[in-house]
Amino acid sequence: METETVLRQKGMLVLIEHLGRVNAERFIALMNREPFDYTEWRRDLFEGQTVRKLSSAAMKAQQS
Repeated sequence: METETVLRQKGMLVLIEHLGRVNAERFIALMNREPFDYTEWRRDLFEGQTVRKLSSAAMKAQQS
């Protein structure tokens, strides 16, 4: 298991890579500002999706 510091660093790098520096900072500010229940978010994230559809989307994302 990684330390919290390493996890934070890796998380920031992923956010910066995919969102850019400014939007990564905006995202963090947004997450800190609003009450956020990760468990509820994950439960609702793929609501109505089948495993087959999720698998297909994951394979397409991996190819691109």
